[in-house]
Amino acid sequence: MCQHQPLCPPASAPDREAASLVAFHPEQGWGLLCNGVVVFEDTGELLPDGSSVSARRDLCEHVA
Repeated sequence: MCQHQPLCPPASAPDREAASLVAFHPEQGWGLLCNGVVVFEDTGELLPDGSSVSARRDLCEHVA
């Protein structure tokens, strides 16, 4: 999918989130990277093969 140089990391790479953003819909909470990964504002991901990566949660959450 990536057509520019240097190539972005593939969807299977650990650094896949470093790929260039090609579409961004902040009102819906997601963006599409040039490697086909859909990233969500909660840090979850949808990979091109249909698998998902769970959202990462902070280890320390502020308690009011």
